[in-house]
Amino acid sequence: MSIGVLVVDDEPIARHAIVRQLRADPDIDLLGECGDGASAVAAIRAQSPDLVFLDIQMPAMTGIEVIDAIGSERMPAIVFVTAFEQYAVKAFEANAVDYLVKPFSRERFAATLGRAKTRLSVNTGNPGTSTQILRALEDLRQRDAWLQRIPVRVDEHVVLVPVDDIVWIKANRNTVELHLADRVHELRETMAALAERLDPRHFARIHRSAIINVRRVKAIHPWFNGHHVVTLDTGQELRMSRYQHEAFLRLVTTRQAER
Repeated sequence: MSIGVLVVDDEPIARHAIVRQLRADPDIDLLGECGDGASAVAAIRAQSPDLVFLDIQMPAMTGIEVIDAIGSERMPAIVFVTAFEQYAVKAFEANAVDYLVKPFSRERFAATLGRAKTRLSVNTGNPGTSTQILRALEDLRQRDAWLQRIPVRVDEHVVLVPVDDIVWIKANRNTVELHLADRVHELRETMAALAERLDPRHFARIHRSAIINVRRVKAIHPWFNGHHVVTLDTGQELRMSRYQHEAFLRLVTTRQAER
């Protein structure tokens, strides 16, 4: 069978690496290359490829926005291409979606292309709109909805603090303290307002005055009267309210999954 393929990536080196290996495959009909999202949308509409190698992280128009512009029901099969971004890779793996992490080996590319061929050969409908792909995209959109960096004032400057660097957060009246491994920043915001903007998969409120980064938890110890003590990887110990059962279960589940 002949498979019409379009390559979309804003990095010329990455495009060249994909194109070089596609040209070596007799089953592939290379339809073209696109260096941005807008030209990708035009090419997909005009050429109707069977398969698209689609970069997720492109300026101006991302890979997700390309899919939105085409419409998920009209998208061809997709192999997502990304520089290593942990959350994106987890979303693809969790939903059994084909992807390539740049830079990739010849063996990795061959395995990914082989899976794409198999899916195209057994799926006579529209393989690009599988439930797995839609779920992966929803996971990525959800990630974008949560805070990634928090602006804080340091002297006369504004510093953007990545939320992943936060170990725990302490409420202090109408401000909060962002505790990092080596410093503390004060932010003029209420605990409740900040909690709504943090990814609940990564942050848990264990007390009315404390939110922790669940990935920084080292141990959870029972205390008394239903309370527990959470030990963070910095050595900080925080008391967990006995009413925070949901947070406690999330912490236990996360730690078990990481082992």
